[in-house]
Amino acid sequence: MLKPIENAARALKNLGGLWQFRLDAQARGHAERWWRGALAEAREIAVPASYNDLYADAAARDHVGDAWYQTEVFVPRAWAGERIVLRFDAATHHAVVWLDQTEVMRHEGGYTPFEADVTALVKPGSTHRLTVCVNNELSFQTIPPGRVTTLADGRRRQLVFHDFFNYAGLHRPVWLYTTPQAHVADVTVRTRWNADSGAGEVEFDVATVGEGATRVRLLDANGKAVARAARPRGTLALAQATPWQPGAAYLYTLEVTHGNDVYTVPVGIRSVEVRDAQFLINGRPFYFTGFGKHEDSAVRGKAHDDALMVHDYALLNWIGANSFRTSHYPYAEEVLDYADRHGIVVIDETAAVGFNMEIARKLSGAADLPDELYSEEAIGSRTQAAHLQAIRELVARDKNHPSVVMWSIANEPDLRPAGSGEYFAPLVAATKELDPTRPVTVVNVMMVGPEQDTVAALQDVICLNRYWGWYAEGGDLVAAEQALEADLRAWAARFPGKPIVVTEYGADTMPGQHGVVPEMWTEEYQAELLAMHGRVFDRVGAVVGEQVWNFADFATSQGIMRVGGNRKGVFTRDRQPKRAAHVLRQRWHALCTVPGLPASAAKPAAPKAARPEAAPTPPAAPAAKADTTARRQTARRNAPKVAA
Repeated sequence: MLKPIENAARALKNLGGLWQFRLDAQARGHAERWWRGALAEAREIAVPASYNDLYADAAARDHVGDAWYQTEVFVPRAWAGERIVLRFDAATHHAVVWLDQTEVMRHEGGYTPFEADVTALVKPGSTHRLTVCVNNELSFQTIPPGRVTTLADGRRRQLVFHDFFNYAGLHRPVWLYTTPQAHVADVTVRTRWNADSGAGEVEFDVATVGEGATRVRLLDANGKAVARAARPRGTLALAQATPWQPGAAYLYTLEVTHGNDVYTVPVGIRSVEVRDAQFLINGRPFYFTGFGKHEDSAVRGKAHDDALMVHDYALLNWIGANSFRTSHYPYAEEVLDYADRHGIVVIDETAAVGFNMEIARKLSGAADLPDELYSEEAIGSRTQAAHLQAIRELVARDKNHPSVVMWSIANEPDLRPAGSGEYFAPLVAATKELDPTRPVTVVNVMMVGPEQDTVAALQDVICLNRYWGWYAEGGDLVAAEQALEADLRAWAARFPGKPIVVTEYGADTMPGQHGVVPEMWTEEYQAELLAMHGRVFDRVGAVVGEQVWNFADFATSQGIMRVGGNRKGVFTRDRQPKRAAHVLRQRWHALCTVPGLPASAAKPAAPKAARPEAAPTPPAAPAAKADTTARRQTARRNAPKVAA
């Protein structure tokens, strides 16, 4: 699905601002047809924003069910004769949309866009009523899964199986835009770059509607045409191409013309490959440094905010990170656009989190969850269909982003039970069919070992979430270091050709909590734990990346495991650094010896990361054979910082 743009052929109108809003806990709105007139008993709400934290009452924060939005939309007179489209960038988790009294679309899934052609329903020069019913309920058939229970007093409660707050509403922009009647409907771009010759290829496939000739031009960063074609699909070859690289983004523009329509796509020419336990970008080993993140901030909840995005990227640059994972759902497309322009590497993930009854029981407190996880009573065929649709929508939206180098189709599913392989194998295959150019992974949970994982053999990259020193061997970093190294070496031995990225590791930390002896929850303990992981990663050659959990503290459901949310952030929720941030900054900047330069220019040997003077003495490392091969050193040298 193409992102709306504005140019000489297309107009674009942002419908954000203050809308009318009403909660509907009793589900009266559909029966009473609230969309047929002005929304009664409404209050104002900001769009985009999660509604949960905007008001000073628990009813909004803990609401389960329908929530109604309404606004008036003026259609410019100048749009007469154009095709007019209404688009929502996201509505969490289900939405029904009416224009005046006509239902125009429905959508399931809270993090991908949906749109409808409303040309026949609007009159340019007139105002129309736009009504949206957003529902936040989760079940075993949704992505992510959950369950709604009814309490003895009649109140309904949403049980979530994931460890972040179930924010809901219109989190992202709402648009009205135009295209000519004959228009470009979709563009797919796939690129290749030859590190030996410097040659590049841009394969393109354009879908159109209506009569007209289709032409494409590839423009360089200065707007000069460097290749052309007069057909809807084909390959543009460049004898010498400037590649898109981590830390050194270079973007071409693919300009597509069909009839009177013009659509432009930023293009980063680069190659991604997994070979011999290496993750290769443009033929050179790449080493991930960075985080799992969340779209989460005070008041806004999961709403996209440009100012916060720019600040978060500045912090990634400051700390020396070159990558992040969109845990645990697709982020706003503006986030990927920024990554494209600045050379940040992204692991792009679906909202399939919570496929684990052991974790679900701990998080939700429910003791009566189904015993058989992969069954029609729990994660069954309807879930799989919704999951497949989520993958399709993710790939359709993000397929052209050069920053996206890998698809993650689920986070921490339990892959031990019967039926897990049968559930995931078709989804892995479908993802590779939709996009054969990017590796595919399913992020492994700590309780599932290499001999038990039923899906790892199908994956291109092994991604592991590991909490040695926190959930296991908590408080004993000597034992945790031994266990972590043994764990990683077991995975490397079981799957010798597959690279390993540790996509989560960390410790809850209360900012300002200190101890002479590092103890759990203190800033000293978090710093020690992260430093210990770095030592192990340096010894295990199969590890090609480290992404700390989490970038910043974030909101969760209430529970005895959480103090005002999840505190594993290296930054606080308002983006202030904890002590561990300085430890990571020193390590990651040391791994990048030539900041800001392309990977191919980073030649000096990578020095060992020095320990800050204020950092406490780490526990003794376990006896182990060093595994810092020449290949490993090269990957570390090629891990540049984010280019601010």
